[in-house]
Amino acid sequence: MHLGPAVVAFLPALAVGSFLNVVAARVPEGRSVVQPGSACPHCGTEIRARDNVPLLSYLVLRGRCRDCGAAIGWRYPAVELATALLVAGCFADFGVSWHAAAGAVFSIALVVISAIDLEHRIVPNKIVLPAAAVVLALMLASKLSIEWPIAGFGAALFLFLAALAYPRGMGMGDVKMALLLGFATGKAVPVALFAGMVTALVPSAVLVARHGAAARKMAIPFAPFLALGGVVALFAGPAVVHWYLHLL
Repeated sequence: MHLGPAVVAFLPALAVGSFLNVVAARVPEGRSVVQPGSACPHCGTEIRARDNVPLLSYLVLRGRCRDCGAAIGWRYPAVELATALLVAGCFADFGVSWHAAAGAVFSIALVVISAIDLEHRIVPNKIVLPAAAVVLALMLASKLSIEWPIAGFGAALFLFLAALAYPRGMGMGDVKMALLLGFATGKAVPVALFAGMVTALVPSAVLVARHGAAARKMAIPFAPFLALGGVVALFAGPAVVHWYLHLL
């Protein structure tokens, strides 16, 4: 484990997480992520620099706007902390390397896509496709192999066929996200897909228990579950694949 690079990466990753909150709020609405500056969504007051420190400001303000007292959503600290922990985890696991850089970009994309899908039920092309391209380039720099493109396009084809068979439960955004998962995790991408699908069964079962047959018409955001599977595959996928192959 490489603790030094992980510690160094943590604080910058918190700042990236803060920016991801801006991306998650504005990209689905087609607004610029640069201008204007961050403001309270309730009273419109521009957020002061001292109130815009990742995590710390949320704790100091007790989750409320300094000016109007409106509650600040849980998404803001959650995105910041998740981004910092995942990026730091990449450098702790892979050291200072192309693989760590790919994992960091991958993790950042997973966090912002999950935040957007939870709120808006979309996986924006302008995020997932550039992220997939960057991750593929970094993974190829780490190890020049056809493993990454084959895994990406194979995973995307798998979910594309699933979307054709069950369009109500899966969209093309999930298919494009599978492309990203494959580029980042290579031969471990089945672990990502399996973990994502299994964890998605939990809220699906809850909906069925509460609403019966009517639950078939209710959709759940699938991207966060794919993201969870992606994180599992990124850090534990090779070990899981190794265990499974030896089990056979």
